[in-house]
Amino acid sequence: MKSGDIVIMPGVVVPGSELVFRTSRSGGPGGQNVNKVESKVELLFDAANTSSISEVQRVRVFSRLRNRIDSDGVLHISSQVSRSQWENKELVVSEFIRLLREALKPAKKRMKTHPSKASKEKRLKNKKIISEKKRARSGREIG
Repeated sequence: MKSGDIVIMPGVVVPGSELVFRTSRSGGPGGQNVNKVESKVELLFDAANTSSISEVQRVRVFSRLRNRIDSDGVLHISSQVSRSQWENKELVVSEFIRLLREALKPAKKRMKTHPSKASKEKRLKNKKIISEKKRARSGREIG
């Protein structure tokens, strides 16, 4: 493992060489700083062609992060929170780690449950109350 590598979770290490950083001028307030300093940072990660995740993990990443991945399979994350380019780069990398960890987390299996006797009785009782209300509204006789 090299110094530029990013550990996402045990068994998943993204080489720093697979990350591309683009900078641009930030919008919003900031005075002269906004006009002359490229403090907005965008991280690009080619999720389609990376060798750091397996095929199963790739499918999971694509399904869970589809709104952040473009048609070429590149994941885009950007930050312009800080007036410092370095801080924005740190924020983008930490967001990248968080997003990949969440995406790679296996989904919990749903445990089948049965409604309890009390919940069934409560549902039937509420159904009867509503039925009585509607019958009373229509003017029909009860019974």
